[in-house]
Amino acid sequence: MHLSLKLPFAALVAFVVSWSAAAQSPGSQGIAYGALREQAWRIPAADGSSMIATVMRPPGEDARPLVVINHGSPADGSQRAAMTRPHYPALSSWFVAHGYVVVLPLRRGYGETGGEWAEAYGPCDNADYYDAGLQAASDIKATIDFMRHQPFVAADRTIVVGHSAGGWATLALSSLNPPGVSGMIDFAGGRGGQQELDDGNTGNCSPKALVWAAGKYGATARVPMLWISAANDSFFAPALVRSMVDAYKGAGGRVTYRPLGAFGHDGHTLASSDSGVPLWSGPVADFLASLK
Repeated sequence: MHLSLKLPFAALVAFVVSWSAAAQSPGSQGIAYGALREQAWRIPAADGSSMIATVMRPPGEDARPLVVINHGSPADGSQRAAMTRPHYPALSSWFVAHGYVVVLPLRRGYGETGGEWAEAYGPCDNADYYDAGLQAASDIKATIDFMRHQPFVAADRTIVVGHSAGGWATLALSSLNPPGVSGMIDFAGGRGGQQELDDGNTGNCSPKALVWAAGKYGATARVPMLWISAANDSFFAPALVRSMVDAYKGAGGRVTYRPLGAFGHDGHTLASSDSGVPLWSGPVADFLASLK
């Protein structure tokens, strides 16, 4: 199949490196998603380099709303270089089935995108989660800015979704109130989870710094936010999530918090698992409906 797109910045980005139609997937909630149109693109990063990204589209050529889905970061930093182009099949398929163009950028310092890792937060006892989140958010904003120029994207109807470190980046982006973004969804957002601590145990690195940074983001954020987490999340325990939500909301952030029950062996996999759809699809659909 041949695809012809009139794209800006042609010298830099937006060449198609693959085209495929995914097999139909019924989904555990009974929705027949239909075939996906999937492409691998190169799109601009915040520093002028480029990121590899997955783009998926519903049928037709009409301008559709956009959703940017943002990946997490492995607890073991040595695994970043091996990360592949993100897909989040259940999330992506759900949004395509609901009429969205989906783009999933692989941020700077990960996998094939390569380059310097922009999201480092420093030592555990002095973690700078605030700036790390903003660095990741800058790649999301660059993605939005680029995709809004595509003829099949409705420029003023964007949703941003993030999981784990991508959820934290989404939270950071909310503090900037990017134009054309009507809502954001944070699945288990945070940084510094599952780290080896000084006492020999494994836990969260500088949880108080997470709470402080969440409040700092909330002080300027005015975009509606849905925050979802599972009770058995191994990276961010319910009490820590509640503290972050309270700090964000208390500072002025517009957030709806939906704590869910335990999911599988580790609730941190909720957003990336096919079987998680029945748990999150209702809250997400309600949130999107509220934005209209």
